[in-house]
Amino acid sequence: MGYGDQLMGSGLARGAASRGKRIAFGDRRTIRWDSRSEPIYRGNPNVAVPGSEGASDLEWLEFYKGHRLYNRQDRTNDRWIWNEEFHAQPGEMFFTPAEVLRGKRYGSGFVLIEPNVVAGKGCAPNKEWGRDNYQQTAFRLIAEGFEVCQFKYPGSGDRLVGVRSLPTIDVRDALAILGNASGYVGPEGGLHHGAAAVGIPAVVLFGGFIPPSVTGYEGHANLTGGAEACGSLRRCAHCEEAMRAIAVDEVCAAALERL
Repeated sequence: MGYGDQLMGSGLARGAASRGKRIAFGDRRTIRWDSRSEPIYRGNPNVAVPGSEGASDLEWLEFYKGHRLYNRQDRTNDRWIWNEEFHAQPGEMFFTPAEVLRGKRYGSGFVLIEPNVVAGKGCAPNKEWGRDNYQQTAFRLIAEGFEVCQFKYPGSGDRLVGVRSLPTIDVRDALAILGNASGYVGPEGGLHHGAAAVGIPAVVLFGGFIPPSVTGYEGHANLTGGAEACGSLRRCAHCEEAMRAIAVDEVCAAALERL
């Protein structure tokens, strides 16, 4: 998905409009949005748009690509160092009435499961729990009487057996659909931030890459396999072992508790 930073940004901006302010994400001179910012911040009264740098109601926050507050790069050891003082707050999405209506087209009460992580990053293998584990989880939840679904979009990766595919139009559409789910099961990333933003419970596979205290949310089950987060930006045996330590039984129990 890859929209986690922007969803966290919407959480950082929460409540600004009630104070008569808008949050300007940038370097105190220029509002710095990237290609994923507009779909998440669209319609958000708490967030200032590029071009409004001269407005009198701005509160600047240096949270943008290359300056994310929750980490800094240790180039010598090719890893992230996590800022333990940062704690993600649930974000917000401001959907149009048409988006809300369209988001209901697949019904409600299903469990959204996502076995795939965003490809192309060296750290991606450190977030992999394994397709077979997700498949066993899906079968267990189906046996418990739940409908299990998976988003379908260009490049969405492997499909699980026995689950319903939910084609999506774009990220806003996906999040509007997610708001009708009864829960989410998947890796730490954009969709777990999305689950927090639309107010649904989640079971999140963190493993040993990033600490739940930094990017996790209260009310979610944030599973680490008992590992301390190392932040490795390359394939890491420690992270792989952490994921292996998370059992299907543990994930299903956490899901059923929240469902």
